[in-house]
Amino acid sequence: MKKYTMADIAREAGVAKSTVSRYFNQGYIKEETREKIRAIVERTGFEPSAAASNLKAKETRMIGVVAPTMTSPSTGRLLNAMDNALRDQGYACLILTTDHHPEREISAIEYLRSLRVDGIVLIATNLNEQHQRLQKSSSVPFLVMGQKFPQGTSIIYDDYQAGLEVGEYASKMGHQDIVYISVNQSDHAVGQERRRGVMDGLSHHADVHNVQMEEIAFSYEEARKTTREILKVHVPDLFICATDQIALACYKEMREAGLQVPEDVSIIGFGGYDLSELITPSLTTIRFDCEAAGEVCANTLIAMIHDKTVPTLQVLGFTFCQGGSVSDLKKPQPQETTEFSQTAFEESNETASKAE
Repeated sequence: MKKYTMADIAREAGVAKSTVSRYFNQGYIKEETREKIRAIVERTGFEPSAAASNLKAKETRMIGVVAPTMTSPSTGRLLNAMDNALRDQGYACLILTTDHHPEREISAIEYLRSLRVDGIVLIATNLNEQHQRLQKSSSVPFLVMGQKFPQGTSIIYDDYQAGLEVGEYASKMGHQDIVYISVNQSDHAVGQERRRGVMDGLSHHADVHNVQMEEIAFSYEEARKTTREILKVHVPDLFICATDQIALACYKEMREAGLQVPEDVSIIGFGGYDLSELITPSLTTIRFDCEAAGEVCANTLIAMIHDKTVPTLQVLGFTFCQGGSVSDLKKPQPQETTEFSQTAFEESNETASKAE
């Protein structure tokens, strides 16, 4: 039986030998080419040389991080904590952002693999079949933060329970006419689980009779436009917003419309941004511990790099922050009464006596 070489694989696949080398070292090549090479390797039973294996095994002390944005306060807190924790253990971070574009995400992961980083963290907003194929084809430790990844290792926030607590709180405060501004359902954690928790919390109370659902992208400007259009039609009791950024956009539109928070309309967010405490009144919100998440990501990935056993799923908790942005509609409102001072009462009697 013929013993195949890397040159044979390249010739049969119709590619350069360097392309086959990149395949075995997790470098960037087109998915179509990767599948072609994989089929030949599986059919022939080809194995790379020990030299190639040693090259792959050499550590670079570099960690690749793929993030949807750098402008989100929560993502920024997470990245900063992760970077500090990795640096403490002798690793450096290379951070690539995607502006929430899935195709850029895949390209970024492929590019990081071509640099032979020791591990990759994906701060994900959605996962698809391409992520699964990348996971299966790569020997580089791959950790997903923010979305459940059944095919691999992931760390998530407890979005369902956080949403449930918000829904229960809104009901307890007597709010019945509610607008929920969510993000797209392609984001399983925020767009689905967080939303499901809110709706379940509200559904536990029969007196909540109207919930208007609006779905937008992760965009401050789109959140402002959506809020503006809603307020043109009617003013609800309460806006529940999938993120603090959306909540702050709502707050801005309400103030420009001459509405007072929470006297005219209430707001709840998710995220626990520091900025949420600077507005008046402070925002009622769910705070996720992004700093702890960053440290957990760093420690988990380093354990994976050193072939230690780690949980396939870790769930992080949250804190409910009760600010001043929600009115208690069940609290009895004081009745307005007209008070007369004793002096005014006496003057009134004196005037009446003179008139007689």
